Amino acid sequence: MRTAPGSPASDEADRQTAVERSSAPAGGRDAYFDAAAAVLATAPVALDDGLLAEVLMRYYGLSGRIELLSSEVESTAEVLLPDSRRLILKASPRIEAIDSFRFQSAAISAVEKSHGFLSPQVIGTVRGDLMFRQDGLSGYLQTRLAGQPLRQTPMSPEAARDAGEALAHLDIALRDAHGLPAVDRPVLWQIGCWPRLAAFQRYLAPGRTADAVQAALWDYLATVEPRIGALDWQVTHNDPSPFNMLLAEDGVAFIDFGDGCRGPRIQDLAIAASHMVSDPALPLGGAESLIAGYASVCPLSPLETDLLVGLMKARQSALILINAWRSHLFPEHAAYINKNVARAEKGLSILSRLDREAARTIVAEAASS
Repeated sequence: MRTAPGSPASDEADRQTAVERSSAPAGGRDAYFDAAAAVLATAPVALDDGLLAEVLMRYYGLSGRIELLSSEVESTAEVLLPDSRRLILKASPRIEAIDSFRFQSAAISAVEKSHGFLSPQVIGTVRGDLMFRQDGLSGYLQTRLAGQPLRQTPMSPEAARDAGEALAHLDIALRDAHGLPAVDRPVLWQIGCWPRLAAFQRYLAPGRTADAVQAALWDYLATVEPRIGALDWQVTHNDPSPFNMLLAEDGVAFIDFGDGCRGPRIQDLAIAASHMVSDPALPLGGAESLIAGYASVCPLSPLETDLLVGLMKARQSALILINAWRSHLFPEHAAYINKNVARAEKGLSILSRLDREAARTIVAEAASS
């Protein structure tokens, strides 16, 4: 018997699927990890702007000035139309990109009418499709949002709280977005990959950071991973970093849904908060206000309160490890690959001072403030 999307039975079925994936036999996890790693072990393909111009005209009936942008996997370009509108065109000839684009375009389309945050709008093809496919090439077109990336913005407590509230509203919208395609495609940033990331430690130079990463992973495996199946699971953005959050005139905006997948709902908060840890004078390094904002919309459960800092440290460690590995593979792109690493290293050093009881107490205080 099939359950209706959005029904309590359907929600429980989605959660059970996620729990089973998180605790799957080692062989299943290994296959997922290997497939996900293979995606990021392939150099990005820079497409010719002439080809992109052809795609733009053929599938959208549009023409404009095309400027290629930096990107880790797919080819990303800004399109400036004659009427001054700016769009983003994403395309790739890689077979695995098809599922990624199916997910991205559907997820963006599913949340574009939600409230409490801003997100791009997918521009349909002349046939009304969310994405195009042509002779091995696939992709989609979206609006480009105006705003200042959080990475370029002095983060006041008020701004951080606003960002936390917006992130909670995004998670509510994604929770209600049922039936998204390719949500379980291999994504190396998915939390189920964390146990295998220790294999990348050989790419870290010996020292404080390597020691902190190892300790954080041990703590995650011992005290966090055995309990993540009891968290609320749903589709998540999975990369609300300062590069993917904008302060716009009308609110906080989220871009780049390329790492989106199924995971614990609290994972989005853990990721965003992990990037806010920068002030050694504060117990959570400045993430307190973002946590408070998120919890004012989505109150934290006792289990989420208990696991949040462990998830933050694990994500910081994952970022350091994955990017160390990818920098080894693509040294010519190391500067772009490592754009968030210094922030993660500093944040991990701050959070590593906290024991588990102190971390739980401080998160509870922040969430109730």
